[in-house]
Amino acid sequence: MSSFWENELVRTAANFSVVVLCMILFLAIFELVTKYHNMEEIKKGNIAVALATGGKILGIANIFRYSILDHDTLFTMIGWGALGFVLLLFAYFIFEFLTPSFNIDDEISKDNRAVGLISFVISVGLSFIIGASIG
Repeated sequence: MSSFWENELVRTAANFSVVVLCMILFLAIFELVTKYHNMEEIKKGNIAVALATGGKILGIANIFRYSILDHDTLFTMIGWGALGFVLLLFAYFIFEFLTPSFNIDDEISKDNRAVGLISFVISVGLSFIIGASIG
């Protein structure tokens, strides 16, 4: 059975499937902590929400990239990827805390593209730090 998991095609399919499922779960969690509804706002053409959501997707994917590269087993990869997601979620709350003069969610839901872009950059930028740290 171990030779089955050593097959690159099997490992690639397993990693892809697990990361897609984790990404759906993690985006659902982000949906719960934000005041706006991502897909509804994106459907309306809200660029700020699209930027913020895109940054979260890219950030999560980047964290899992590092996790896949640095860990041999599927369960270890999931564990480190989940920890990376928690850190990314924590960064979101820090961003909200560090901007007391306005509410991040309110600004993004109002299509404030500057806030959406900063949210994107924070998610992606910190994903590199988180990813390098979980290796």
